[in-house]
Amino acid sequence: MAKLRKEFSKGIIAENPVLRLVLGTCPTLATTTSVESALGMGLAASIVLVCSNIVISALRKVIPDKVRIPAYIVVIASFVTIVQMAVKAFLPSLDEQLGVYLPLIVVNCIILGRAEAFAGKNPVLASAFDGLGMGVGFTAALFLMGAVREIFGAGTFLGTGVPFLESNPMLIFILPPGGFFVYGILMAAVNRLAEKKGKPRAELRGCEACPMAQSCALKNADKEGVN
Repeated sequence: MAKLRKEFSKGIIAENPVLRLVLGTCPTLATTTSVESALGMGLAASIVLVCSNIVISALRKVIPDKVRIPAYIVVIASFVTIVQMAVKAFLPSLDEQLGVYLPLIVVNCIILGRAEAFAGKNPVLASAFDGLGMGVGFTAALFLMGAVREIFGAGTFLGTGVPFLESNPMLIFILPPGGFFVYGILMAAVNRLAEKKGKPRAELRGCEACPMAQSCALKNADKEGVN
């Protein structure tokens, strides 16, 4: 049980996919203009992450190594389709807010990265806790960004007016520059906390930061000098 607790908690703090591993940056910046869209994206990605981790882990000994990445993508795409259809049916306003970023969960490097780095090598239960922890960490990071950007940029929180800001919002916060600014501030705060605990800072390291780096064809081709 202690091991499962560790697998769950690491994604929330120590290996937060957004603030520590710096993954999923595109949907993080694009869907955090409001708390509602941020939570919607976080929950949708979390559902796909947990379900795909479970299935991939259960099939890890059956999937041939040569086709594991295409197989992972098929599994992930199947769950994304289910989630997208459910959102369209029951939460059409959220589907409109998330737009193209909902189907793009298929290529979210957090989900594919956990499939390759963890679910494809570990038992089902551990993979489920790993996916849940990473999903909670992803959702928490999006919620923090969405809250800051909506409060200061729109003067509201979940559609309710915020005193002193409702009539004088700072629109820059809901624009792309504001997204980068808030992201940078949150990363700086997390880095500061990490340094106090003797842990390394989160850094933008290009392909090396991605869990898929070892199996990425483009990276391997670059190493071999192939154009």
